[in-house]
Amino acid sequence: MKSGQSVISGLIKPGDIPPRGGLYLMDVVPDGEVRFGFPNISDNAEIAEMMASGAHCTLFVTGRGSVVGSALAPVIKIASNPHMYARLSEDMDVNAGRVLDGAGTLEEVGQEIFDLVVSLASGKRSKSEDLGHQEFILTYKRFEPLGPVCLPIMK
Repeated sequence: MKSGQSVISGLIKPGDIPPRGGLYLMDVVPDGEVRFGFPNISDNAEIAEMMASGAHCTLFVTGRGSVVGSALAPVIKIASNPHMYARLSEDMDVNAGRVLDGAGTLEEVGQEIFDLVVSLASGKRSKSEDLGHQEFILTYKRFEPLGPVCLPIMK
């Protein structure tokens, strides 16, 4: 699901490097016949797949409170609702649920996330790093495109 006003620049598969900046959606369901274990719906696997495509950090929005991290790069955990944030505040970086209960605006939460990414790039640690989360899953997915190439043509 996508929201906002950004144009979708393309569709990539795990390990594809986007050819230019923009908003890309990642197709994590392998093509071909159905095989055991597909799709592998795992927060940690999907984080590793985004990093395989060049992500230097992951903005992980959670509604249930997944306590994930990564051995490869920082994960910023964004709580989508105030109730879950109240239960897991020590493990969440941002309480985006403030927008739902009127304690903050979308612009304020967006700025908080932006500022956190900048501070992370300057050496600050995320909560998952402070708590020692170093999860990593190397999946056994194989991607053999059946249809047209997902990446847009370079112009």
